[in-house]
Amino acid sequence: MASAVETAGGPPVGDGAAEAAPVLLTGLPRQRGNAVAPAAPAADAPPAPPDVPAAVAVAPTPARRSRPRPWRLLPTPTGTPFTFCYAVLLVGTSLYADRGDPSVVSALLQGSSTDVVHLAQAPLLVLVASALWSAGGLLSGYALAFLFVLTALERRIGGVRSAAVFFGGHALATLATELPVGFSVAAGGLPDSSLHRLDYGISFGVMTCIGALAGLLPAWLRWPLLVAGGCQVLSGLLAYVDPMTDWGHALSLALGIAAWPLLRYWRAQRSGPAPLLGDLGHPALRPGRAV
Repeated sequence: MASAVETAGGPPVGDGAAEAAPVLLTGLPRQRGNAVAPAAPAADAPPAPPDVPAAVAVAPTPARRSRPRPWRLLPTPTGTPFTFCYAVLLVGTSLYADRGDPSVVSALLQGSSTDVVHLAQAPLLVLVASALWSAGGLLSGYALAFLFVLTALERRIGGVRSAAVFFGGHALATLATELPVGFSVAAGGLPDSSLHRLDYGISFGVMTCIGALAGLLPAWLRWPLLVAGGCQVLSGLLAYVDPMTDWGHALSLALGIAAWPLLRYWRAQRSGPAPLLGDLGHPALRPGRAV
């Protein structure tokens, strides 16, 4: 006679079945043989989000490579207004000097000369007027250097400061070379004809700007520019054609080099403080806005 055990909530199980599988009672957890498979996640249930750390380290975005922009080597009305307007003025005076009435041109150049007599009579007038002409025309070396050097300098320190560097070097070098001539004539070391000489052009200002720009460039550009300026000065001194003007070129280059600390301070003021890492573009960190 077969005995049967009736399980709770289930059909009766025979002896063979009881030996094959243990009897499980409902409502009792952790029974032997109660291997419950983990429930599979629902198909439409979203995955659990991973733990988000409190501080997420954001890798800095690599900077874009700046494309070469050769047009920035030349002056523009909006980018470099001082150099652009000055270049237009020099083009006009140079064309008039080439095609104008020779007698009128000669009178204008004589009246603009920064010799001792004119400096004693109207120093400010002749210091400005002498810089309105380009000795040698538009294709001279100093005219081409003016175009590129003043453009690069103005893009770094601004138009007003570039004008201060140019005219400051022009005026100081002119006075430093002409005043000794006046003292030598008064002492009898030079004839009276030395008081009247034709001296005009932009070369002193350009040489000052060459020396100034070299201090704002990286080393691989600074030293070639200084070597080129030094070779120009040295070649003029060795030729001994106009030693007073050539010594003025050497002094102008030295004045530009001596102004490096001031120029670097001006450039730092113009560029403003560097933004903090991780807050690039934050409005509160831009110069001129209160935090």
